[in-house]
Amino acid sequence: MSQSLPLPIQTMYSELAERAQLGQMAEAFDPAGSFIKRTIRGHQFWYFRSPMTEGSRPEKYVGPDTPDLTEKIARHRTDKSGYKERRTLVSALIRTGLRGPDARTGRILEALAKAGVFRLRAVVVGTAAYQTYSGLIGARLTNAMTDDLDLAQFRGISLAVEDAVEIPFLDILRGVDPEFQPVPSTFAPNHPTRFALGDRYRVDILTPMQGPSDDAPVALPALRADAQPLRFLDFLIYREVQAVALWGAGIPINVPAPERYALHKLLVSRLRLSSGESQAKAAKDIRQAAELISVLSLQRPYELRDMWEELIARGPRWRQLATEAVSLLDQATGSPAVRHALEQVTGGTTLG
Repeated sequence: MSQSLPLPIQTMYSELAERAQLGQMAEAFDPAGSFIKRTIRGHQFWYFRSPMTEGSRPEKYVGPDTPDLTEKIARHRTDKSGYKERRTLVSALIRTGLRGPDARTGRILEALAKAGVFRLRAVVVGTAAYQTYSGLIGARLTNAMTDDLDLAQFRGISLAVEDAVEIPFLDILRGVDPEFQPVPSTFAPNHPTRFALGDRYRVDILTPMQGPSDDAPVALPALRADAQPLRFLDFLIYREVQAVALWGAGIPINVPAPERYALHKLLVSRLRLSSGESQAKAAKDIRQAAELISVLSLQRPYELRDMWEELIARGPRWRQLATEAVSLLDQATGSPAVRHALEQVTGGTTLG
């Protein structure tokens, strides 16, 4: 069973996350500019209006209007979140046993953050996101390694932000390693959704599949890239949360809510097997789901229950896949403890 992190470590992680977000804002937004609110389809969003440049005042998307973002905007001009202090916090957290990304992934995340990819609400999914959850939920999770990076964004958000990275996505990656190459898509060779360093590393761009099944790449204008549509991804990346990757001075990124990640992993563990993917990948999915569920059932039981109810309300197929995966938890973990914890939180609805 996962161990709770001592309170000082949890506090240190929270401090780093806040400082990293403020540091990112300081780098992205000129103090001479101004923050403004815009109402789009009945919802309010913050934008940044740059100082006058050659007769125009370009605007950048900042984020949805929330109390947290409003507070950070108020502190933008006065807060000093120095690089050295943040770097010290990252080093201290790693010494406690928390895990950051490998060097290549760290450099890529840093480049994407500087380019504004996360400001434009792209979400890190997969193991790179899982690595941040120890700090987010205050529990020491099993260290996980990865040789890839998966990013996701809703097409609706990509269109609605009315903003975009300054250079194409591939050029951002090539700024980290010039050997990055696009991998032609089967359905549209001129619209790659994957970029790779041979067979050593890959970056995939994903988006939720909308409507009838269609594997054709989907344009994400905010990222200046195309994405592979995937079913069930909308559940995972809805209402993303902010985290910090333990690399450099801390990289503020967006990740799925841990409860969504856990239950989504249960779903995809069944999809992998039905589509012929490896048993090893399915087992990894269930292990990550089980570890998160064992913590969340104690620390966030109501949030986990609400997320389960949302999942099964999405339709018979969703419920079937999730309940099948729950029935396999005992075999995957060697104990009924995780299944019992989930059933207790959900009121015994996980197998019905």
